[in-house]
Amino acid sequence: MASVVELLPKDYGYVVLVAVLYSFLNFFMAAQVGKARKRYKVSYPTMYALESENKEAKVFNCVQRGHQNSLEMMPLFFVFLLLGGLRHPCISAGLGLLYTVSRYFYFKGYSTGDPQNVFQSGNTGSWL
Repeated sequence: MASVVELLPKDYGYVVLVAVLYSFLNFFMAAQVGKARKRYKVSYPTMYALESENKEAKVFNCVQRGHQNSLEMMPLFFVFLLLGGLRHPCISAGLGLLYTVSRYFYFKGYSTGDPQNVFQSGNTGSWL
């Protein structure tokens, strides 16, 4: 009887590597949210800061929302990545890597406090 690993395409490891990289990216974003919580004094369990209570609420909320959006998309991304990799592992891994790198720049732009920075290439806005 063949093991499950033997049934996977030989390049499927690249697909798994991309899934792990995306997970590390989400850990990185979570750490940035933690830093923003300290910096802008937004304590748990508050999910989003209120502008009436915190003059830096918009910047914190953008950091929080950038991470939250990536978490919301993660299950669908993993399903497409892992299932697509069963038939086309290199293409799936390549597109998954492109998506992961794009997510990093999306988060970086969004975290500036101006969501429009997501769409500007070369933006070096403030970073935590």
